[in-house]
Amino acid sequence: MHSRFLGDVEMCHVQPSEDAYESDGWLSTAPPAEFIEVGSPQIDVETVPRCPVCKGDKSEEHAVGFDYEYRTCRNPWRFVRCIDCGHVWLNPRPATSTLGIIYPSEYYAYHYESRINSIAVKAKEWLDRGKLRTIVEATTGPIGRYLDIGCGTGRFLRLMHQQGLSRENIWGIELDDQVVSELTDQGYHALNCRVEDCHEIELASLDLVTMFHVIEHVDDPGQVIERIASWLAPGGLLALETPNIDSQDARKYGSSFWGGYHIPRHWNLFTPETLTRLCSDRGLEPIAIRYQTGHSFWMYSIHHRLRYGQPPRRRLSRLFDPFRSVGLLAAFTLYDKVRAALGRRTSAMLLIARRQPA
Repeated sequence: MHSRFLGDVEMCHVQPSEDAYESDGWLSTAPPAEFIEVGSPQIDVETVPRCPVCKGDKSEEHAVGFDYEYRTCRNPWRFVRCIDCGHVWLNPRPATSTLGIIYPSEYYAYHYESRINSIAVKAKEWLDRGKLRTIVEATTGPIGRYLDIGCGTGRFLRLMHQQGLSRENIWGIELDDQVVSELTDQGYHALNCRVEDCHEIELASLDLVTMFHVIEHVDDPGQVIERIASWLAPGGLLALETPNIDSQDARKYGSSFWGGYHIPRHWNLFTPETLTRLCSDRGLEPIAIRYQTGHSFWMYSIHHRLRYGQPPRRRLSRLFDPFRSVGLLAAFTLYDKVRAALGRRTSAMLLIARRQPA
């Protein structure tokens, strides 16, 4: 096998054999039968030997699972936990050459609004408005320029415009040519690029940056936070939402089936403590953590356990598909809203951090 190192990532350029992971001593399960039935392929991987947060090189196994949502590949995937700081990351993870496989054309983020009914759309809009209101209330001055990273079809761009911010002062980053073109036609500054490669945004020019459920997908979260910090004006805010592995459902289903793993598309998973460290070590001052609803994580956890556990209960598992069961989705949303109001940690957290004034 020929390999080369890029930073902390070892690139493996051959397809691993079916028993490649057996030699590592941690694989204890074969792919579920459905993966064999649909012909899911084995894909190339990259190893990530150092912790993406603290760069420590000592880790222990945290969880092993499969792509339970889309069955894009039959690889078993391992999450490891850093001995030094507690950060959890995917090691090995999919090679960059396989991103087109693990993010298939039917991936939910590309068709989110068309897959849920009108009641769920209205509920999502209500939650989004409340979340944005919480963020805006944390600002200490007027918002002159705003950026949403991973802006999708522009939900939060439109919400900021509805609050009075002009489109020429609203920016969005998204990795989809069609979405970027449509948002540009609407008058927003939309960019198709990764944060790490973006040079169109001026340094110290933004008053607010939001990043909802994106940081867990990136390969180097520290580099991403450093770049965002450089874009923030003194006193500017970053609002960062991501799954929280220190939560009730993560502990209950954490050995394999937890919905927040979103295997193999989530590469980094945080606790409030590791997320705080990620930001503070890169020059941002965390000022608040708010716990959001993790309703879809609850439902996917139960769905995966029923569908892929022993014995498999495929028909029953359909009741817990978040795109099918609006009633259960509402019930889990209410459950997490109540728990968050009581000060409990839920499986989705929103950290607000400020760049120190000059």
